[in-house]
Amino acid sequence: MVGPVLPGRPGNLTADQEAKLQELWTATLQVFGVQAPDRPEDAEEQPPRSSTTAPDKKSKKKKHSMFRKNDDGASADQNDKYGQSKEFQQVLATQDPEKLRNAFWSMVKHDHPDGLLLRFLRARKWEVHGALVMLIATMNWRLKDVHVDDDVMMKGEGQAVLDSLSDDAAVKKEGKDFLAQLRLGKSFLHGTDREGRPMCFVRVRLHRQGEQSETSLERYTVYTIETARLLLAPPVDTAAIIFDMTGFSMANMDYAPVKFMIKCFEANYPESLGVVLVHKSPWIFQGIWNIIKGWLDPVVASKVHFTKNLEELERFVEKSQIIKELGGDDPFEYHYVEPKPDENDKMSDQSTLRRLLDERESVVKEYESATQEWIANSQNRTALQQKRDNLAERLRSGYWQLDPYARARSLYDRTGMIRGGGLIQYYGEPETADVPKPLVTSPQNGPRPVEPRADDVD
Repeated sequence: MVGPVLPGRPGNLTADQEAKLQELWTATLQVFGVQAPDRPEDAEEQPPRSSTTAPDKKSKKKKHSMFRKNDDGASADQNDKYGQSKEFQQVLATQDPEKLRNAFWSMVKHDHPDGLLLRFLRARKWEVHGALVMLIATMNWRLKDVHVDDDVMMKGEGQAVLDSLSDDAAVKKEGKDFLAQLRLGKSFLHGTDREGRPMCFVRVRLHRQGEQSETSLERYTVYTIETARLLLAPPVDTAAIIFDMTGFSMANMDYAPVKFMIKCFEANYPESLGVVLVHKSPWIFQGIWNIIKGWLDPVVASKVHFTKNLEELERFVEKSQIIKELGGDDPFEYHYVEPKPDENDKMSDQSTLRRLLDERESVVKEYESATQEWIANSQNRTALQQKRDNLAERLRSGYWQLDPYARARSLYDRTGMIRGGGLIQYYGEPETADVPKPLVTSPQNGPRPVEPRADDVD
């Protein structure tokens, strides 16, 4: 069951939370080099930039000088577990602001831009500087370390197939290792829990240390998280993970990918986990859990629950949504559908891609301008917020038009779970011109239509 909009989300902010959001937008747009409309006449002119033009280092240093204050002072994050404060300063000194801006709007995808910033604010307990540090470090991570949108999601499973056939041994191994995890069904997305959150099932027994490279494990993790993000729709903004520990042994334990997953959720995908269910863990996992729990932020640790049987699992997931593999009534069985040779043909249409990107950029600029106006004008804030919400909706619908030209098709596109326009369909046949789109109950689709009874049909 999907409830009302939770506190601290778009549409449900206190006056103080709204003020914090405005502060974060102000700082974020400054880092991105977005000029405020009411700039003083004596303000220094900034030369135009593009993603292919390196900015002048002197002007960039001057522009970011406000964020260098109190480097060792009280504004520094006291709980900087992943060294993001240092990374933040390095990014300000070396990274092109326009590239950071592009990385941000690329991460937004179909989300409400406010919703994305609010994740970072909630993760940092509404401390604006800490949220900014975390946000910019995340953009840099996506841009430089992982290449989320220009590699992992853009190339996807189809490129992994090509890599697995490469003459280059290293490239071939990475492609084969990535595909092996998909073909095994080591983890998969399916259904929703009682709160309407999309579920990710992880079958821990299918993982063995050393069978796949660390790089492919990390790529697969990011790929799964990013794909799960596509399933989110307000008011649902978090996911549920079910670790199926059936048949677990020490041969399945591998600390490196666990640490990477923890870092992803704590540092780069804040406030994305709704609940973590560890199902049917054997006694040997108790000592392992004590180690892992020590690595977790207390807030994340509080979301972890252990379920021993079907009855306990039903506290979080309706039996109709629990797959039969775990004793539930859902007949779903995981089968990997291989990529089709022509499934990414739209990505070759550079003309349409460019047009859609230009249209999105135009709406982004409108949103940035409306946001600056919303911050500056306290007298007309309600109307300006409505304007921003309307623009956010244009960004959402525009993303789904752009999606097939910018993101490689996934298993979930081929099986019809992710459909045109962002419709999420957990059951039913793959989408084709000859197959209608049946609806199911989900936060994305709305209530399932009532089936007519035989005696109601003429």
